[in-house]
Amino acid sequence: QVHLVESGGGLVQAGDSLRLSCTASGPTVRSNGMGWFRQAPGKERELVASIFWTSDSTYYSDSVKGRFTISRDRDGDKNKVPLQMNSLRPEDTAVYYCASGSVWELRFEQSNVPYWGQGTQVTVSS
Repeated sequence: QVHLVESGGGLVQAGDSLRLSCTASGPTVRSNGMGWFRQAPGKERELVASIFWTSDSTYYSDSVKGRFTISRDRDGDKNKVPLQMNSLRPEDTAVYYCASGSVWELRFEQSNVPYWGQGTQVTVSS
């Protein structure tokens, strides 16, 4: 079982930065990949970025490439996956979710991703 808790959302202005954090716990968490998804009102949920515990391989959607950075960190017994978001735009407004799953699930079969956080709201005003 994997437990995910997001934090760091809020209301910012266009051009500002925001840092989200996901704290992951559970005996199998480090055998999975980690991803940040987002869902805006009336839109489908999309993968924003992903990273894996066992390699430096990362993925970014075209809409955030060059502006967002995903990383991984270990703080004692807590596994953290921050998402640094710079140069925010109004179209980045969404609920952001942390998720844990296999490479394939995160990229291509999000309906099968087994573990999700509760989500955190990010609102970017123009």
